[in-house]
Amino acid sequence: MKFRSRKLMAGTAGVALAALVGLTGCASAAPSSSQPTLDPDEEVSITFTFWGNDVRAELYNEAIAAFEEQHPNIDVDIIFLAPTEYWEKRQIEAAGGGLPDVVTMDLAYLRQYSQNGTLLDLEPYLGTIIQTDPIDPQVLQAGVVDGVTTAVPLSTNSWGMFLNTTILDELDVEPFTDGTWDDYYEWIAEVTAAAKAAGKDVWGGVDPNTRFTNFELQLRAEGSYLFDDEGEPGFDKERLAEFWESNQSLREAGELVPQQRIAEVQPKTAFDAALSASDTTWDNSGAGFLAGLGEGYEIELLAPPLSVDGGKDLYLKASQMYSIASNSDHPAAAATLIDFLINSPESGEIFGTNRGLPASETARDAADLDELSQTIADYEASISDRLGDAPPVPIVGYGSLHEKFRELGEELNFGTITVDQAVDQFFAEMDVVLTQ
Repeated sequence: MKFRSRKLMAGTAGVALAALVGLTGCASAAPSSSQPTLDPDEEVSITFTFWGNDVRAELYNEAIAAFEEQHPNIDVDIIFLAPTEYWEKRQIEAAGGGLPDVVTMDLAYLRQYSQNGTLLDLEPYLGTIIQTDPIDPQVLQAGVVDGVTTAVPLSTNSWGMFLNTTILDELDVEPFTDGTWDDYYEWIAEVTAAAKAAGKDVWGGVDPNTRFTNFELQLRAEGSYLFDDEGEPGFDKERLAEFWESNQSLREAGELVPQQRIAEVQPKTAFDAALSASDTTWDNSGAGFLAGLGEGYEIELLAPPLSVDGGKDLYLKASQMYSIASNSDHPAAAATLIDFLINSPESGEIFGTNRGLPASETARDAADLDELSQTIADYEASISDRLGDAPPVPIVGYGSLHEKFRELGEELNFGTITVDQAVDQFFAEMDVVLTQ
């Protein structure tokens, strides 16, 4: 499918796209040597596991073959599972103390596996076997739980805003460029009014206040956070109520995509169903949006609104990570494999952006980035002045809170609950999660 290209836009104006496990504990201590080394003459066998599809499996087969050619003394046994089966298998292994040597880790599970003692402290291997200079320190911080590094990120993404510039051109409305959240709400109302005047079944945006991450970004801009490393919230009921009330007038005036219309187009989103001229989400959502919209549409990626001058609201999120099991008999060999898969030019050439935008500059420079991937790379470079430290690894139970937040946002849009009721319900759920 052929799509038109738009010129990349610098700075805050954005960059454009053509439509193109139960026990409490801590991480296991690493070997006492501060300078671990790999014996090139020792024949060892390690296990490596990942999730994905057949395409990714073929890429890993190629990468492991290249690794074994460079390290003929290390034999890698690959364990590949579909995403739905992957974590079920890991949970069983963790309960029995038998995780594979190298585990592909997800940020949502990192705290759980770190605190139950099944992951190795990687600090002795960082900068020695696993090279860290090519990786942004803010990205590396994502693998730290309770002061212990138990994972190394291999790819990143960041929060952004997508605009459907084809819709905006048809409505003769200028794209949003930058401004505060209130400026964005006013722009949404302007787009919706233009669409109604033109008889179009289009709205200015999806309710941004149904997104937990948008709330997090506003807190970060103010110097606060969702949850600290101890699991304590950085907000109270009044601040959450303020967030949900900030665009209540848009809901009441029907200027956001109605929740009923969102339900009708599922599994598409309102944005890739061309109902919304804007949406805020992770920057690696572009490929899915383009596929859903189809030929004839152009979309643009830019930074989300910011209401605090100089606020460090954004961060690079580790989309996938590698860990070493604390039960590994060959941690140096496991660390050598991790370094190859994250940092080597061979790995960058083989995977490209299949696992996400490479976190390592070395691998990223070697990757053949398509237009979409290059646009995301340019976007992440353009927001450097807004990047703060990555937040602590999500608390155990974060997923249920994320889902509760979304559900309450939907009910607010349906008009079935008030803001005060939504706040009370969320804090009740949060109390349950934090006291588990």
